[in-house]
Amino acid sequence: MKALLLENIHPVAADAFRAQGVDVDARSGAMSGPELADALSGVSVLGIRSNTTITPDVLEAGKDLLAVGCFCIGTNQVDLGTAAERGVAVFNAPFSNTRSVVELVLGEIIALVRRLPEKNARMHEGVWDKSARGSHEFRGRTLGIVGYGNIGTQLSNIAEAVGLRVIFFDTADRLAHGNARKVESLEALLAEADIVSLHVDGRPGNAGLFGAEQFALMKPRSIFINASRGMVIDDESLREHLLSGHIAGAAIDVFPIEPKAQGDVFASPLRGLDNVILTPHVGGSTQEAQEEIGGFVSTKLLQFIGTGRTALSVNMPEVALPAAPTASRMGYLHTNTPGVLAGINQVLLDSGVNVVSQALSTRGERGYVLTDTDSPVPEDTLAELRRSPHTVWLRTWTP
Repeated sequence: MKALLLENIHPVAADAFRAQGVDVDARSGAMSGPELADALSGVSVLGIRSNTTITPDVLEAGKDLLAVGCFCIGTNQVDLGTAAERGVAVFNAPFSNTRSVVELVLGEIIALVRRLPEKNARMHEGVWDKSARGSHEFRGRTLGIVGYGNIGTQLSNIAEAVGLRVIFFDTADRLAHGNARKVESLEALLAEADIVSLHVDGRPGNAGLFGAEQFALMKPRSIFINASRGMVIDDESLREHLLSGHIAGAAIDVFPIEPKAQGDVFASPLRGLDNVILTPHVGGSTQEAQEEIGGFVSTKLLQFIGTGRTALSVNMPEVALPAAPTASRMGYLHTNTPGVLAGINQVLLDSGVNVVSQALSTRGERGYVLTDTDSPVPEDTLAELRRSPHTVWLRTWTP
């Protein structure tokens, strides 16, 4: 079995695969299109980060592909529907870099409120500009968090601990942490917040969430931070509001178009503006976070290819049947059609196979069942199940 790991995934992932006998091809850059399609020959597991896009054509080319690991939070770079249709499981790391993103955002809040980017630039130019103009404490100011998921809630907790008041808006029903207060609309948040920080996901509905209208609704001289997704905001509109002074400062870590490789030219209308912090999508790029992500995602991938477990898959039915050391295991991905489970068990019964444990889950158009038996399922029985019109794939594991 072979794994292709792209975009400088932490070595702990490669080590985990090699320890299980998987051949690893680790590369530093992203890949796309025909180049990626050609590289997938013989690859069972593909590991990517945010700059590699998995299209239907790529999935079609990956004839041997069993699973894709997104070694990051987001999965919008993968066509999840097509992957599910083809039976390719996709996993990500929804929690592993949360702390790193939060620490970056908090540092940016301090830097922007104190206008440190400008002070630093003047010092490097040889100019001694010792002035309190435009510099403030953030204690007592209101932080508005848009998107109150894993990162938003942890930012809420830490921000409150250092003296910020916290309000938040989320389209989902979220429990407020600490003294944070939920507001009923994005407009209400923008009218009240001194600092606005975006922490939404990459679903298509969030594209263009923040444009000229939303920037205009922000309080005069407020601060704007985006460490979520580049496609969420209109950079040109943000530039206009920064130049007018309506927005006092901004920190942007993600962009609609990002360079594919180290050293590539970065273009943005936000370059060269005072009191704007631009970082190259490094919110989760700490050694601690990358090591945690490498270990977490590789573990999920190895559990899937080694035992059929799909726990925390983002596109497959989730089944996490505990492994029985002496049992043989069969994983069966099928169309989500009534009666499939009964049909499987009837075939096993007719073959004299004894089921010791079993778990089924469905998701969309797919159903997935793991079945443990006290002896290996005969090959002719497996062949009969594979011939079913409901079968997507069938795999077995023996103790």
